[in-house]
Amino acid sequence: MSAKELTNSEFFTLDIGGMTCASCVSRIEKALNKIPGVEAASVNLATEQAKIRVKTGSISLTDLINLVKKIGYEAQASAVRGNPDHNIAKSFWAPDGLGRVILSFLLSAPLFLPMLFMPFGIHWSLSGWWQLALATPVQFVLGWRFYQAGYKSLLAGAGNMDLLVALGTSAAYGLSLYLLLTSSHAHELYFEGSAVIICMVLLGKWLEARAKQQTSEAIRALQKLWPEHAKVLDVGLELNGNTAVSAEHYRDLPLEQVLPGDKVLVLPGERIPVDGNINFGSSHVDESLLTGESEPVKKVIDSKVIGGALNGEGVLVVMAEAVGVESVLSKIISLVEDAQTQKAPIQKLVDQVSAIFVPTVIVLAILTGIGNWLYFDSTAIAILRAVSVLVIACPCALGLATPAAIMAGTGVAARFGILIKDPQVLELAHKIDIVAFDKTGTLTMGKPRMLALLPFDESSVNIDQILAATAGLQLGSEHPLAKALIDAAKEKTLSPMMTTASKALPGIGIEGIPSAGPFAGFTLRLQSVASLKDALAYPLILEKAQSCFDQGQTVSILMNAMTETPIAAIAFGDELKPNSQEVINALNTLGIRTVMLSGDNVAAANRVGKTIGINEVFAQVLPINKAEIIQKLQSAPDGKKHYVAMVGDGVNDAPALVIADVGMAMSTGTDVAMQAAGITLMRGDPTLVGDAIDISQKTWNKIRQNLFWAFAFNTIGIPLAALGYLSPMLAGSAMALSSFCVLSNALLLKRWRPRHH
Repeated sequence: MSAKELTNSEFFTLDIGGMTCASCVSRIEKALNKIPGVEAASVNLATEQAKIRVKTGSISLTDLINLVKKIGYEAQASAVRGNPDHNIAKSFWAPDGLGRVILSFLLSAPLFLPMLFMPFGIHWSLSGWWQLALATPVQFVLGWRFYQAGYKSLLAGAGNMDLLVALGTSAAYGLSLYLLLTSSHAHELYFEGSAVIICMVLLGKWLEARAKQQTSEAIRALQKLWPEHAKVLDVGLELNGNTAVSAEHYRDLPLEQVLPGDKVLVLPGERIPVDGNINFGSSHVDESLLTGESEPVKKVIDSKVIGGALNGEGVLVVMAEAVGVESVLSKIISLVEDAQTQKAPIQKLVDQVSAIFVPTVIVLAILTGIGNWLYFDSTAIAILRAVSVLVIACPCALGLATPAAIMAGTGVAARFGILIKDPQVLELAHKIDIVAFDKTGTLTMGKPRMLALLPFDESSVNIDQILAATAGLQLGSEHPLAKALIDAAKEKTLSPMMTTASKALPGIGIEGIPSAGPFAGFTLRLQSVASLKDALAYPLILEKAQSCFDQGQTVSILMNAMTETPIAAIAFGDELKPNSQEVINALNTLGIRTVMLSGDNVAAANRVGKTIGINEVFAQVLPINKAEIIQKLQSAPDGKKHYVAMVGDGVNDAPALVIADVGMAMSTGTDVAMQAAGITLMRGDPTLVGDAIDISQKTWNKIRQNLFWAFAFNTIGIPLAALGYLSPMLAGSAMALSSFCVLSNALLLKRWRPRHH
């Protein structure tokens, strides 16, 4: 689809109620995709949401809701992202609420409890009419949801789990009613079977609902980070170190009324309500639920803060930059919700299987009934075994296997600063055998630092005086090397010397005249080595700078412009991040080949690669060439298909992030890189790369385990039910247990922790 067509599309999200299995998902998707104007529709059983893209103006949200209701499900516009009330616990008497489960068991207990005493020789049971009285409300009141949904599924020309339950329990109830009217032997009745099946299915639905809520904990935890109000300061209030801010200086406004540019007061212990820069004050801020960073981060004036972070000990005034849907927290929630709603490719295969599963089961149940009736010449046995087949085959576990694991995996990853927005990466991460890193900003800090200052005449002027004079030349400059010099002076608590007649020299450097110190009255010039090729002192300069060049460092020369003599060589370099070598060692230990792509010169790139143990280094790489290198790595000369992950942070990394099998972007980089990547790492910590691969692999393993057990359960259960080894009651219990086991297995992912947490 072209970009133009995408801009002419609308996107709707619906909350769907009443789905019980993968067949429901398939039926809703099929109905939505048939509507003229709908470009794509995706339904997720675990999140109970439908995402629909339509051509602008072709169909309204109300029409979509009405269509979903027409085919037998509840639908409403999804709650606004960031609303803390979204995904709240369902009511006690909801269709999958605990109240209905308890009531069904209370009514059914007198029916099945006598069976527990039979092994002890106690044969007692209620009269047939009492059994009818207790089973009827369970069958037609508490179980009415199955009739309603099953009937609507038949009208839509498809089947679902509700239809299987309704058919199976009705057959058992009807047979019991027939025997009651034609026989006086109460022990031949099967009311307890139909009632207990409904009890177990309701219990299974309640357990599923609870498990779904637990898998959504990450989103709810993020939503709760938003304070409901913000203290917006009066426009004319001037702040300084002596200002005592009181209640009369601000208005307590609802968060949705805060605008960019507002100054927001944040007291100690409060959540920061907006993204922005600190305008006044300093404090430590806990950003752990947003970035996964376990330690509070020191924040001072001009530091950036994220809405939802917890303020520590200081009073802060934050200049709002992004609020509402534009905030980092809102975007994080959007990424996690989208990942949990999207389908991994393997789930599409499961949906196709489920679409034909229900009608196949009904045919198998009919054949089971006919076969048993012919063999045993008993209508009761035939019906009971057919009922068991219908109940045991309910594909709940199959429908929940993949989405439950994706929800749990992406949720726990988000807690530790790893946002997986494309579920496809979960299927590819375990295959990764090459990880390619951008250098600057990914493995290195991304900003130059002064690494050495080498005077040409160490006896005349000391290093601190040279640094103060050089930093003075750079005052007001935005050049990265200028900031590095000023930062170096600050670290030594030196005050840059003021200069006069400062001017930039394009292609050369900068010059000025210090107003004080040993260089007062002299014109000093800071320039590149290359610009001094014609200077008489060039051989001496080159000799001094060579050792720095060998280490891949950038060198500038401070010259006395009046005498054309060199004063000092100053070396700059981009420092490695503290954990860069650790993640490379960990990947190499796993047998994953590591590659580094850099636009820097060969010496600088090779120095970094050798220091941290990178297997292969590509230097002086243009942005367009990064994507080409990724393609070459994917199809190596050995003829083997390699799966490549690309880790980057800049605009120039975006093409490579897209072309890689798995793209990982550092959130400390650009928005373009984060949009292009399937995984966003919320801290600039390279160890998150290994953690992202680890949680992706573990989530994929859970998906495979869940699908294996779901298929195995039905494969083993259906023949056992057909041969009479599973009664309807046991089949209902086993069916509910299978769904619970799949969800519980997925929830084990919540115990995952990063290796370095």
